Amino acid sequence: MKVCLFAVCVVSTFGHLNAQTNVWQPSPGHSQIPIWPGAAPDAQPAPGPEHTLVSKVLVGGKPWTAVENVSQPTMTVYSPKGPNTGVAVIVFPGGGYHDLAIDLEGTEICEWLTSKGITAVLLKYRAPTPKVGRYRESLLALQDAQRTVGLSRFRAAEWHIDARKIGVIGFSAGGHLVAAISTHFEKRLYPAVDAADQVICRPDFAIAIYPGHLSPYHPDEPNSWTNQAQLNLNPNVIVTSNTPPTFLLQAQNDPVDDVRNSMAYSLALRNARVPVELHLYAEGGHAFGLRPTKFPVTAWPALVEKWLGTIGVVSR
Repeated sequence: MKVCLFAVCVVSTFGHLNAQTNVWQPSPGHSQIPIWPGAAPDAQPAPGPEHTLVSKVLVGGKPWTAVENVSQPTMTVYSPKGPNTGVAVIVFPGGGYHDLAIDLEGTEICEWLTSKGITAVLLKYRAPTPKVGRYRESLLALQDAQRTVGLSRFRAAEWHIDARKIGVIGFSAGGHLVAAISTHFEKRLYPAVDAADQVICRPDFAIAIYPGHLSPYHPDEPNSWTNQAQLNLNPNVIVTSNTPPTFLLQAQNDPVDDVRNSMAYSLALRNARVPVELHLYAEGGHAFGLRPTKFPVTAWPALVEKWLGTIGVVSR
């Protein structure tokens, strides 16, 4: 039933989108780099050509852009313009594994990170992709994430980053991708294609903002608040003591991905003695990125910046 809820949200938002014929391109001075030297593993045909859509539904008073039909995943590196902390963060935009909120949860996040001396790597992962199982997960997006973390570590010297300080941040489905790469790094989901695939793809830290696909909660089930099974974590997300330190944030009135996504993951991390910081807010909804709204939840970037200091990634 959660799929139906997401479909309603997609129709209500994307029903008011203006299609553009162009393929998304980063701002001047930045280039997309294909993450695979040839065809991506387990490649699936896209429903049509890649294109962008500009929403008439405003977030923080502005429209936002989605990318659809991504069949050739790329990464775009955004380097700090000022002092460089040596830290890098790979950015996973959300979009329900159907499309990518490329500016709201992508380029705008990169601009914030670079302003703090952090190198940002924007992953344009494959979407839409086949979504499998009860939790509607994307194995192809996880392949792209594993490849990109490994590539970033492999190129650390070239990009002037510390190979021991490479993290991930994601939103909505991208937040699930954060949890997926944080718990699936021991073995690649694809045959190695070059030396970069011999490098560990474990993130050193992880940030998931309003993540989905982690809890079995369905909003239309009348016993959802009393059924204890609804508090369980997605069994495909197997947390161990080697899962990286994690920051989680979500609004309790999120209509798309219930707050128990963050709660369930936080509890599993705590039980495994993994450092975790969880922030829950009464209001804020879903898909706000870091655009300011009337709700306190949108002040979350300052919380992340302090947390990076508490875990020793940046100087306090």
